[in-house]
Amino acid sequence: MSDVTFSRRELAESDLPIYAGVGMDRITLVNDAALAAQASAALLAAPAIGFDTESKPTFLKGEISTGPHLVQLATDEHVYLFPVVFAANHDVLRQILAAPQVLKVGFGLGNDRSALRTRLGIELNNVLDLGEVLRGPGHRGTVGAKVAVAHYFGQKFQKSKKVGTSNWASSRLNERQLLYAANDAHVALQLYRAWLRDPERQDLAINLS
Repeated sequence: MSDVTFSRRELAESDLPIYAGVGMDRITLVNDAALAAQASAALLAAPAIGFDTESKPTFLKGEISTGPHLVQLATDEHVYLFPVVFAANHDVLRQILAAPQVLKVGFGLGNDRSALRTRLGIELNNVLDLGEVLRGPGHRGTVGAKVAVAHYFGQKFQKSKKVGTSNWASSRLNERQLLYAANDAHVALQLYRAWLRDPERQDLAINLS
């Protein structure tokens, strides 16, 4: 579909089928050392993984974010959600995110590098920001997952603003939060696969007008 572009207006007005994404049976909330070890083994064995973070929003002027509060990492088969509040997750995240042999792909990763360094002392290594890659040289703006899903899959990627701005620092995330967070990471990996299959990917720039 490299010859098809979707503007923001066209995407909003389109009647596309819903992108299904992953269900709860493919999501693990990593909240103890045993689950952290299992997740680490699966993620370090993958050549590429989906990557995203969530932070509790700030609403007051001058308020400084203490995020990220959740780190999402996805293989093709499964998504692992790492609440930062669990100390057992820190060393595992540090190992995976710094691993040079594992490509981490996601959207809008500009702030994640500094936030992870400041909060957890993690240095990101081997990262691909699809929002920048799909934008192409000489184009302004950033391509998001919604536009990319419409372009590559002809589907609508639903993202709830209410869930997106919910309390990600909570030690008890609800099902809607888990699904939202998991699919942000997983869809990035699926879009990376689609981009690799695109024979004209070097010349692709998705229209942002």
